[in-house]
Amino acid sequence: MSTILYARVSTADQTLSHQLTQAEQAGFSIDEVVADHGVSGATTTLRERPEGRRLFDMLRQGDTLVVRWVDRLGRNYVDVTDTIKEFMRRGVVVRTVINNMTFDGATKDPIQMAVRDALIGFMAATAQAQHEATKASQRAGIEAAKADGNVYLGRKPSYDRGALELAMEMLAKGTAGTSEIARTTGLSRQTVLRIKAEPSKALGSLASWEAQGS
Repeated sequence: MSTILYARVSTADQTLSHQLTQAEQAGFSIDEVVADHGVSGATTTLRERPEGRRLFDMLRQGDTLVVRWVDRLGRNYVDVTDTIKEFMRRGVVVRTVINNMTFDGATKDPIQMAVRDALIGFMAATAQAQHEATKASQRAGIEAAKADGNVYLGRKPSYDRGALELAMEMLAKGTAGTSEIARTTGLSRQTVLRIKAEPSKALGSLASWEAQGS
């Protein structure tokens, strides 16, 4: 039985080492790491990714699949729910680093199964909703920057996209305090509080700077 970390590295900020460190700090003992680089979780299913295909081939009954959160498996509701349920049918346990969630097919109690499946659906829907909200804010920031090449962008954000998305994920879950989020992301408590108060503004500001190539 093996514990395998799957990481999807879609930007330069979402580093493989960061995701592995997070998993180890959460208490996971990782036997093998499988990672896809430069793929979109919204438009590419796990089976369509090079290492995603290998993951389906290598996982066996009794193995544990670790992901930072369900959005590493995909940003599409149907794809994520189908993937997790297929792994459970195979006898694979799926665990998340954020929130320490565990999904397996061991239970046969219909009530427990219904609760488990509802939670999987909720997390998958949240992943898709967060992706769509992030893209909408990014488009708004880019359009604002294009509208006036000399627009004042304000102070350059102290965070990169990886840190911002992680902070927003943890804030959305509501299980971590400001200090814990700051430690995990490397941001200051004040920055985390500003992101919490105005997440759309934080995304728009970062998108505007990215549009300027800064």
